[in-house]
Amino acid sequence: MKILYYKAPRKPFAHLRFIITALFLLVIFSSCKKEPQTIETYPLSSVSLTDGPFLNAQQRSLEYILKLETDRLLAPFHIEAGIEPRDSMYGNWESIGPDDQSGLGGHIGGHYLTALSLMYESSGKQVLLERLNYMINELAECQEKHGDGYVGGVPEGRELWKEIEEGKINARPFRLNTRWVPWYNLHKLFAGLRDAYLITGNEDAREILVNLSDWCYDLISKLSEEQMQKMLQTEFGGMNEVLADVADITGEEKYLSLAKRFNHKEILEPLLDKRDELTGLHANTQIPKVVGFKRIGEISGDQELEKAAKFFWNTVVENRTVSIGGNSVHEHFNPVDDFSTMMEDPNGPETCNTYNMLRLTKKLFLSDPQARYIDYYERALYNHILSSIHPETGGYVYLTPMRPQHYRVYSQPHENFWCCVGTGLENHGKYGELIYARQGDDVFVNLFIPSTLEWEEKGITLNQTTDFPFEESSNLKLHLENPQTFALNIRYPGWIEKDEMRIHVNGEEIEIDHSPSSYVSIEQRWNPGDEISIELPMRTKLEYLPDNSPWASILHGPIVLAAKTGDEDLEGLFAVDEPQRWEQIADGPLYPKEEAPSLDKEYLEEISSHIMPVENKRLRFNFSREIITPSRKAEQLVLEPFFQIHEARYMIYWPVE
Repeated sequence: MKILYYKAPRKPFAHLRFIITALFLLVIFSSCKKEPQTIETYPLSSVSLTDGPFLNAQQRSLEYILKLETDRLLAPFHIEAGIEPRDSMYGNWESIGPDDQSGLGGHIGGHYLTALSLMYESSGKQVLLERLNYMINELAECQEKHGDGYVGGVPEGRELWKEIEEGKINARPFRLNTRWVPWYNLHKLFAGLRDAYLITGNEDAREILVNLSDWCYDLISKLSEEQMQKMLQTEFGGMNEVLADVADITGEEKYLSLAKRFNHKEILEPLLDKRDELTGLHANTQIPKVVGFKRIGEISGDQELEKAAKFFWNTVVENRTVSIGGNSVHEHFNPVDDFSTMMEDPNGPETCNTYNMLRLTKKLFLSDPQARYIDYYERALYNHILSSIHPETGGYVYLTPMRPQHYRVYSQPHENFWCCVGTGLENHGKYGELIYARQGDDVFVNLFIPSTLEWEEKGITLNQTTDFPFEESSNLKLHLENPQTFALNIRYPGWIEKDEMRIHVNGEEIEIDHSPSSYVSIEQRWNPGDEISIELPMRTKLEYLPDNSPWASILHGPIVLAAKTGDEDLEGLFAVDEPQRWEQIADGPLYPKEEAPSLDKEYLEEISSHIMPVENKRLRFNFSREIITPSRKAEQLVLEPFFQIHEARYMIYWPVE
């Protein structure tokens, strides 16, 4: 590289004129430099789903939400505030917890606020807003009755918080003193109030949230850092994240300081050092903490916190995640080099884990719009979240066994109030959150889900017509008020081979020089009625467990294919309230693993030639007799998308012999 030196001429003040000129040019060039624009999602009200499995799941979830009785969900809050409840409290996790300890009264009420907000914005159903406003009004009355900003449904919460204020802390993973995860419980209310304000603009929700944050600030200020870290040994949800959101909403630094006090150093410090020390930890206790690290990093500008969140995502997705996008066995992270318990235990990946991993994924994508984040998001959305709701009853799934020939259990509206019912109420009302995104004037098409985007400010309507994954294509049509110039960034999924994706604009194929897991950017002047057709060729392949043990899952594009193996012995299929608290577990007979059909390793390199499409049935495949042992079972097994398998035993992972 040639380096040029400037030698000032020997003229009076020449060097001064030079400096002034240089500064002037610097200002000009700086003003011309284009600042990087943030990427944002569209509000759910701008994205409407059209016919397909996601719209069906949204409608079933809406029906489930409307079956819940608001006064019964409010009862724990009324009781704690000394107000006569208008109806009886729900049972199950809402009342008595495991070992007859205090339960999680009020946690579903917090989720319910978020679910009402999301589903109202997605569907526009006025009854949801009416319920939300009613609940907010009742919570405001409860807070006023307490008199110090507190409101909550934690059983005998006032006594507990007095003990905490006095420094009397006995913390275990799921118990703080004698209460069942009280901060986790209260976090759901914090988050529900935040969402009610940010999504629907309810100012009363904001006021209750800020008052509750002030109560929290006063309580925590009494604790030393040692006492605080001791208390954080008990699961506390995403308190650090939601308090960072309060700081962002109010602009007040004290709430950010409060949020940082909820950073659990025992988890944070290894992540800062890029060390994976997650094995054996309760998975869903940790993921919300990391979402909080990411959020605090965003607001404070702390790059180290953001790097810690990214490292966590990388290690969980790359080393700890199974084919459906979920993780953990019996709710805990298993060793990265030993997934044997995943194939043994009926307690497979927990839906809450994937709910929180998708929240983290969304935040990472919006900071750094890499297609690999959406590749994971898509995988988990189709194969875990969409599969976790019954397509007719709307019941939610807690655990999804990977064990061969096992099954899942579904919740019922007035019977079951598990954590995964709470997140389930939210999951299916926000399918539109990442189908599209925007960066300045540019549009990102992330997911191939039938939907309509209406960007009113720009006068842009984008219709996406597709039957993906049942067809390998998607079509976009632009409806514009006037011709406009912008970039349409279309995701090139990681599951499509290089040079196989095709895009046509108004019938003319465009040149694509991008690799899988990237974006194809088409920037031009768009006219009303322009059409873009996208070819999405899917291949069938095997994916082994992360530890490379001889267990394989079959994927067609991003879709996990599974096979029903029977509908016998489905004990507790639709759960009822059980005093033992384990009704969410499919505790029917465990079929011997050695009796499960297996794949013959000799034929796996040519897997696609041994899996044949079923005539006139979309995304249905038969095995050849050679590949299955015993071969007689080949004719009985039909591969289909896992998200369509319900009320049956199934095979997701196959032993490879």
